[in-house]
Amino acid sequence: MDTKFIGKKSAAAGGWGALKSCGKQLLQSGMPISGARTMLKANQPDGFDCPGCAWGDPEHGSSFEFCENGVKAVAWEATEKRATPAFFAEKTVSQLRQLTDYELELNGRLTHPMRYDAASDRYLPVAWEDAFAEIGSILRGLDSPNRAEFYTSGRASNEAAFLYQLFVRVYGTNNFPDCSNMCHEASGIAMRQAVGVGKGTVLLEDFEEADAIFVIGQNPGTNHPRMLGDLRRAAIRGARVVVFNPIRERGLERFSDPQDKVEMLRGGSTDIASLYLQPQLGGDMAAVRGMAKAVLAAEDAAVAAGLPSVLDHAFLAEHCAGFAEYRAAVEATSWAEIEDQSGLSRQEIERAADVYINAERVICTWAMGVTQHLHSVATIREIANFMFLRGNIGRRGAGLCPVRGHSNVQGDRTVGINEKPSDDFLDALEKHFRFTVPRQHGHNVLAAIGAMLDGSAEAFIGLGGNFARATPDSALVEKALRRLKLTVHIATKPNHSHLMPGETAFILPCLGRTEMDMNAAGNSQLISVEDSMSMVHGSAGINRPASPHLLSEVAIIAGIAQATVGSAVVDWAELADDHDRIRDHIEATIPGFENYNARLRKPRGFHLRNTAAHREWDTPAGKASFCSEALPDETVHQRARKGEGRFALQTFRSHDQYNTTVYGLDDRYRGVYGERQVIFIHPADLEAMNAEAGDRIDVVGEHDDGIERIAENFRFVPYDIPRGSIAGYYPELNVLVPLGSAGRESDTPTSKSIMVSFRRRKAA
Repeated sequence: MDTKFIGKKSAAAGGWGALKSCGKQLLQSGMPISGARTMLKANQPDGFDCPGCAWGDPEHGSSFEFCENGVKAVAWEATEKRATPAFFAEKTVSQLRQLTDYELELNGRLTHPMRYDAASDRYLPVAWEDAFAEIGSILRGLDSPNRAEFYTSGRASNEAAFLYQLFVRVYGTNNFPDCSNMCHEASGIAMRQAVGVGKGTVLLEDFEEADAIFVIGQNPGTNHPRMLGDLRRAAIRGARVVVFNPIRERGLERFSDPQDKVEMLRGGSTDIASLYLQPQLGGDMAAVRGMAKAVLAAEDAAVAAGLPSVLDHAFLAEHCAGFAEYRAAVEATSWAEIEDQSGLSRQEIERAADVYINAERVICTWAMGVTQHLHSVATIREIANFMFLRGNIGRRGAGLCPVRGHSNVQGDRTVGINEKPSDDFLDALEKHFRFTVPRQHGHNVLAAIGAMLDGSAEAFIGLGGNFARATPDSALVEKALRRLKLTVHIATKPNHSHLMPGETAFILPCLGRTEMDMNAAGNSQLISVEDSMSMVHGSAGINRPASPHLLSEVAIIAGIAQATVGSAVVDWAELADDHDRIRDHIEATIPGFENYNARLRKPRGFHLRNTAAHREWDTPAGKASFCSEALPDETVHQRARKGEGRFALQTFRSHDQYNTTVYGLDDRYRGVYGERQVIFIHPADLEAMNAEAGDRIDVVGEHDDGIERIAENFRFVPYDIPRGSIAGYYPELNVLVPLGSAGRESDTPTSKSIMVSFRRRKAA
């Protein structure tokens, strides 16, 4: 059996492997020297914000504030390779569709606006003015603005996102399917219910004071590596790091900081996790409920023994609502139920609870391992419940910390990308711009796909991203896009979404984050972004544009807006030429942005005030609110074990990947090289199936809607993962994620809760 693709895992995250990878990526870009110089300006006050993750920048920044992922993102954007009109002339769209994501994006930066020609099945160059005019004509010709969908990627700046939502609302709809619908939607909903704010309550500096950090359903080594530096520093000073993750992830075990010269020269590394627990898929809520049960038992024991209280009774009395009901719900939950659903033993959960009890200041952080389940909102409410018990919200070194993915996904929401906008926001827009805003709630991602499939949506505009590959049920989404009257993609590189053209289709190339955006006066334009800690900071590109034909995202939006709705309400050209004017409008309509332009130009920017961090609770009860919801009747792994040969699948990224962008074919932290079509599985499960590492199989979806979903020709990789649970990479496995399976309240695809089985393939 061919298992050459399975190799040695890195001894630790980071280290020399990270430096080697950085060098490889810069060489592959064709611009190793200029690329290295560019990285010196990443996340610096006089440079650009890294186009990768949304991890925060410290107030006391070092000389180097980038990581391996940042180098990959910058090298990917600053490549010398170009996807010119000649590239599109060589192959039909049908032929380009046969390329993998990696092969397609290797062709480099887009250089010209392109229009799809159905007769030749090719994209042909088009003038910007003609593209804008035709897009505007089609949008104006729809019988309702609600027949158009306006997607946003988290890489868009605050300025581009605000202008985009303004244009769309002047046009007349709230249809804003957004990348956040597919990742942290549950975090925002749950936290607004619990503490009144849908954002994390911590600053980066709080990680310097925490006594314990709980990391749940998160893999920072691959998804936001700079976080590992903060976890490493916390571990070195004695803070306990408790991990709940079904997969053994190298970055949460050991990390070698490439910026620590002594550690690098000695070939050393630092232990990260003090305690590493591996729950079953979907078992996090039960695990957290178990810790709460242990904390309440410890409180009872302390009271009986006359010892100091374990709970923060002052916080519970003054700041919380619903504690008595929650305590009753916890006491009604048996340990047998908790153990069965979590996949962890009572002893393991009590060890984690002991860490919590003995820590004065605790941070709880999580990501999509928590948010992409049916019961994600309830799980995050349970995390908040747990943190309320000892008052770990609203003080230094403690709090809730959902870690966002793309660099400005949080900022986009702050400035108005929301299909369910608040009345206060709409009122502010209406008063300031003096137009009648649409009040009907619009479509999120799943609703937009449904509208495209049933014909009620006829146009799609994508501000960045790779919609066809990021969304679930890939085959259905491709069908949905290709039946539209209009598809428009604002992008930096060719991707698979561009190859699903509607009747009329455009690819509009934009500037990247690292490139200078010069206005008519010859001045470099500044943009802004918001990180996971609600810090807003400026970003100015330093490289020359990849092509003289590129426009900024703001200029492209302004061009489409002018051609669609005219300038009676907004002078789009003026805003495109002066981003300060856009920020003036943000300041006038969104609380927290007072004196925006001046504060943005200060080193490290400014912080958007978080009321929950100050123990001000904008909830119906006016207090931090406990949730007494019972555990789910059944999780995906409990359902899977009822059927012969069924498994619970989660999708995740490889280490050479960020979202749908594939930088390479290796995953050195998990020991997989040159291969992406793999399934990670427990060795005992392989043995029980009489299968071996490297065996080829098809993965078959087991959703009960009558649709056949198959991911073909995958290979097994034995791995440290709970029995009955398996994992593999997206977007290759997105074909198995059903549109009809979404989180309760969040409507997020359940990409971490997929029921599957296997079919053997005959040897070639």
